[in-house]
Order: sequence, then structure tokens, then C-alpha cells
Amino acid sequence: MSAMVPIDPQAMGKVAVLMGGHSAERAVSLMSGQGVLAALLAQGVDAQAFDPAQRDLGDLKREGFDRAFINLHGRFGEDGTVQGALELMGIPYTGSGVLASSVAMDKIMTKRIWLAEGLSTPAWRQVDSVEQTVAALAELGAPMIVKPAREGSSLGLTKVTDAAQCAQAYALAARHDPEVLCEQFVAGDEVTCPVLGTGAQARALPVIHIVAPDGNYDYEHKYFTDDTHYIVPCDLPAGEEAVIQALVLKAFRTLGCRGWARADVMIDARTRQPYLLEINTSPGMTSHSLVPMSARATGMSYEQLCLQLLASASLDNPLPAHAGD
Repeated sequence: MSAMVPIDPQAMGKVAVLMGGHSAERAVSLMSGQGVLAALLAQGVDAQAFDPAQRDLGDLKREGFDRAFINLHGRFGEDGTVQGALELMGIPYTGSGVLASSVAMDKIMTKRIWLAEGLSTPAWRQVDSVEQTVAALAELGAPMIVKPAREGSSLGLTKVTDAAQCAQAYALAARHDPEVLCEQFVAGDEVTCPVLGTGAQARALPVIHIVAPDGNYDYEHKYFTDDTHYIVPCDLPAGEEAVIQALVLKAFRTLGCRGWARADVMIDARTRQPYLLEINTSPGMTSHSLVPMSARATGMSYEQLCLQLLASASLDNPLPAHAGD
């Protein structure tokens, strides 16, 4: 990996660390935000916590914030909405822009784009009833994953093995989002791969092999238990890591992502074919989070990662200096 360019913490200006928010992932967002805030303060950045659920976003402009580090997960934070507000206020922010954030949050739209670009992703059906969920199971085969199309952290997800489970699985997913996705289950190794940077400068970090109890990498195992094992550097067969990194980089660039993201991938145990599941444009930064873990394998500390991400803050359409004068 290329050497990191030194970053002057003072040059970052007054920084808002956005955390909490209104989504179902509020608790995780607060954990992520507190970690990032502590890391930035320790390096001399003028950073402050900012919870959009408790304060008007317009305060960011009124109080003269120069940058925003987005630690919001899920809706109103990862779906292009807060990015659009920051664009209007002219405050550079971390992560992807409005369009890429919005598309990546929608798993169905993401799959359509990836398939159009020839990238592998499990077969799926969009459903809006229990009957359609049962029909999807007949088409896709068991086991099948039923999940909300626009939610993260495995919230509302069920692994269905027979038709009798479809009603409950659909109801759970639909409680989180009216758009429900049924996805073919890929049995094999579960891995994740972060990306840092933008465009031609974007690079994939080391792949992490996730080994969860009984293969159940759910909300609890992601954030609150120590039962899940993370293998990094990964233990994949020779050459597979490079193939996955190339696939993830292409997935990142195809959606127009920037700054950073993390893609989840399943590797079919029989064929060793990797399949893209989804891409997270505002990944977690908690003590259990995967981007810091992968970065650490390259020699980058949590603090260095936070500062580098903050320095990458940008806008889709920066206004000319004289605009609004």
C-alpha cells in the first residue's frame, strides 16, 4: 500500500461528527460516532458530536462547521438525504455523494446495476405479499434470504427453509421497508472487503473472512458479542483474495462510490464463485467494526484511518467561491 500523505489536523477546520439520527441503526451509529470523535479529538481536530435527531441540521451552517464526518447508518444518513442537505449547505462530507448513497442503500437497485455491468450477485425476486414470497421460494429454492430492500445491519432478515416460514419472514421484512427482497442463499465462505479512496485512486483493503456461530452473522453477532471470528489476513486459497478485491473495486466504481465503503461477498463452497451481496457506504466504526480491522492489517491505526477519511470529505458539486456572495 502506498505511503500515507501527512494530514494537518488544524487544516480540517471545525468538524461535525454526525451520529445517532433517526434510523433503526441509531444505537450502532452512536457507538461508531463516539469512537470517531475520540480519535479525531486525540489528534487535535476541532471536532464536536452532532445528532440530527436532536438538533436542526441547519445548525451546521449557522454554527460555521467546515466538514462533516458521517457516522449515520441506515435511513436519513446513508441513503443520500443528509448528503443532499450537506450539498445545499456547501459543507464537505465523508463518503459517497447523493446518488451513490441513495442507490447503494437500495439493494434491489444495486443488484440491477451490478447485473447490467456483468458483476455476480445472487438471484433474487422483489415481493410485496406472502404469496409472492412463497412463489419466490419455489423459484429460488431453499434456503432463501428474505430481507428489507433498504435496511442494514441484518435488521429484518430471515433465512427461510420452507414455505411455512414465509409469512413471518415477509411480515418482519415489511415492518422495516415496504420493498422486500427475496434472495437465493449462497452456502460457503462469508467475506467482506473495504475500499478507500475515489476513482482511479480507490484501492481495496485486505479481505476479512467472517466465521460466525452456525453461520449466523446477525445484528447481535455483528455488534454485541465476541463469538464471531474475523480472519485477517484472510485464509482463502491463493489468488481468491485478489479476485474478490478486484470484484469489490469494480462494484464500488460502478455505483460511483467515493471516499470509502465496504462490500459483503459470499463465496460458493462448491464453485468458489464470489457473489456480491451489498455495499455499505457508511460502514460501522465501532470496536467490532470491519473497516478499522482491515486497515489495521495494513499498518493503519484507527486514528490514522479516521483522519484520512475526514481529509477525503468532499462535495458532488462544489459551488464557485463567489456564489452566494
